[in-house]
Amino acid sequence: GSLRRAQAWLAETSAARQVRETHPGLTLRGAHDLRPSLTAARRGRILTPQALLEVKDTLTVARTLHRALAKGPLAHLAAPLQPPTGLIEAISQVVDDEGQVPDHASSELARLRSEYRATHRRLLDRLERMTRDPKIAPMLQEPIVTQRAGRYVLPLKADFKGQLPGIVHDQSASGQTLFVEPLAVVEANNRLRKLERAAEEEIQRLLRALTQRVAEHAQALTSLVEALGAVDLLFAKVDLAAQMDATEPRLVPFRRIQGEGPHPGSVLRLLGARHPLLDPAQVVPIDLVLDEDTWALVITGPNTGGKTVTLKTAGLLAAMAQSGLFIPAEEGATLTVFSGIYADIGDEQSIEQSLSTFSGHLRNLLRILKQADRRSLVLLDELGAGTDPQEGAALARAILDHFVQRGVTTLVATHYPELKAYAHATPGVVNASVEFNPRTLRPTYRLTIGLPGRSNALLIAQRLGLPREILEAARQAVNPADLKTDDLLDEIHRQRRIARRERRRAERERQRAAKLRKDLEQRLQELEARREEVLAQARQEALDELARLRAEVRRLRRRLEALGEDTTPVEEVAEAAAALAEEAQEALEETETTLEKFRPLARPLPLQVGSRVYVAPLNAQGEVAALEDDEAEVLVGAMRVRVPVRQLRVLDEPAPPRQAEERGTVRVPEVPSPGAELHLRGMPVDEALEALERHLDQAYLAGLPFVRIVHGKGTGKLRQAVRVALRQHPHVVAVEPALPQEGGEGATIAKLAHPGEATTQE
Repeated sequence: GSLRRAQAWLAETSAARQVRETHPGLTLRGAHDLRPSLTAARRGRILTPQALLEVKDTLTVARTLHRALAKGPLAHLAAPLQPPTGLIEAISQVVDDEGQVPDHASSELARLRSEYRATHRRLLDRLERMTRDPKIAPMLQEPIVTQRAGRYVLPLKADFKGQLPGIVHDQSASGQTLFVEPLAVVEANNRLRKLERAAEEEIQRLLRALTQRVAEHAQALTSLVEALGAVDLLFAKVDLAAQMDATEPRLVPFRRIQGEGPHPGSVLRLLGARHPLLDPAQVVPIDLVLDEDTWALVITGPNTGGKTVTLKTAGLLAAMAQSGLFIPAEEGATLTVFSGIYADIGDEQSIEQSLSTFSGHLRNLLRILKQADRRSLVLLDELGAGTDPQEGAALARAILDHFVQRGVTTLVATHYPELKAYAHATPGVVNASVEFNPRTLRPTYRLTIGLPGRSNALLIAQRLGLPREILEAARQAVNPADLKTDDLLDEIHRQRRIARRERRRAERERQRAAKLRKDLEQRLQELEARREEVLAQARQEALDELARLRAEVRRLRRRLEALGEDTTPVEEVAEAAAALAEEAQEALEETETTLEKFRPLARPLPLQVGSRVYVAPLNAQGEVAALEDDEAEVLVGAMRVRVPVRQLRVLDEPAPPRQAEERGTVRVPEVPSPGAELHLRGMPVDEALEALERHLDQAYLAGLPFVRIVHGKGTGKLRQAVRVALRQHPHVVAVEPALPQEGGEGATIAKLAHPGEATTQE
């Protein structure tokens, strides 16, 4: 139906906007309407180089669009945009970007043009030598070579006719100059003309072949041009939306209304609506809403106050939405798709038929009365105008009541107070007014639904200085109830203006608070990132210092053992260092705990299975696999660790659940891995043990399950030192020689503990 079609058009416009945002440089510039050329090609006419260049340019644009649209929301338009295979390349071979046929179009054309240029050069050289010949030069009007009838000639003075053997092709208007082709160059001129004709025939042959290829693909190329037109229309809709700062409306079906009554179920909700043809900087937005109980609106107010603009805005925006266009209104505009939009706006009288203003309006109304139904939108401007006010008001009321009782969605602009009263008393009809500023005596162009417009004639007359006695006489003639009603309306309008001003002020404050909150949250995130950076750097420096301390202790121990000295002092130093390291770790954790107290300021995300988290003790990122009381099981790289919840920080939303086939797979560690193999062969023992210490610490943090250390066989001194160091290392749970195929006694396998596990050497 029309609703589905209009919704599809809007969806295409929205998709085109996404495409333009993704590919901002995408354009149809360079494309042409090829249909006249395709018709000519089908009829056997040879296309000109310029026409073929237009075909190539259009296909090039289509190919670019096809690539951009093929995998997006406009993929259904991409298929016809695929150019016929090889046609762009074939045209490019024969026609250059200037619309000329170049020499390389074919080998024959290249040969002919090369020979033509050589012949042309020899011919001109021969003639120029003749102009300088002492015997011939005096007979010439000028020492130049020119052309007549496509042949090169010399300008001979008429007095020397017959003295230069040759063929006279032309003479000057005065008869004083004869243009003579010397017999000596007749053959060269003939040869030049022959080569020129041969080249032209070769060009025609090439163009004929290309034209035949175009004709063979005429149907596909016609579909391609139509698809380009569809894309061009969509891009134009997007550009218009950007120009008008328009939004995507929502189109809905007519509602089912419970109970009895003529309500058609139409929906019209336009907030901040603007006339699409008026200057956005000047136009005053209006809110136009027909709620569940309303399907007719009576708009009153001063002349030039915006009543007619309101009607046109409603009609134009409804028509735009049904055509797949975005509309100049705030987000959330909602409309039904009307089967017809009928308007009687302005003086549409026909001069030829000598119809009066009233008759012209009446003819339109008769047409609308015949055609409008419950799915229509009717817009009537100054209903009943142009005749006796009393009769006009009665007729306007009867016509409006006819539309209301038939359930036709209707908007009426009027001056008649009788229609205000009708709207107030009739279910389904509501009053609306365009505002008037009594201080400036100018309309504000704002629309207020729910209140009729008040009369401003006496107020305007007073402000303009009409004598007091005349004003008093006029007031005496006015019904006192009407004056009281006008005063009441004036007060209601004033209160509404105050309320609207307060709402705007509150909205500005809300926006200011929201911006402040956003700025503070961004600042908190920056501070949090800096904090993590500082902590990570301090943690790494502590680990490096601990590794250096351990290496120094080992060197002292080995040296004392070699000298046969007591190693007890060194062991005491080692124990003190270990205690110091333990205290440093506890202090680090205490700092982390203290900082955690302030973390709620940053509004952390809830911790749950699948959450991406920062693991403070490991300075690494992981994923929560399970939660139990105050502890969490976290996947960090290839390892699972149990960590207190307080030492975790949620980084983002939960990751999607793992698929069953992922179980058992090894994921790339989040922490940089040093590699599962360390080569120490040929290194001094002290340097080798230092490198071993660094590598083991990094492998442990990266979650590697084991490390293969290659130390070689040699004297066995390095192998022995490595294995002793491995057995003493806190992160190593088992030490064993490598298998023969892994290096045998030349390598050692060290199995590593996971962080948080107890270390027990096997």
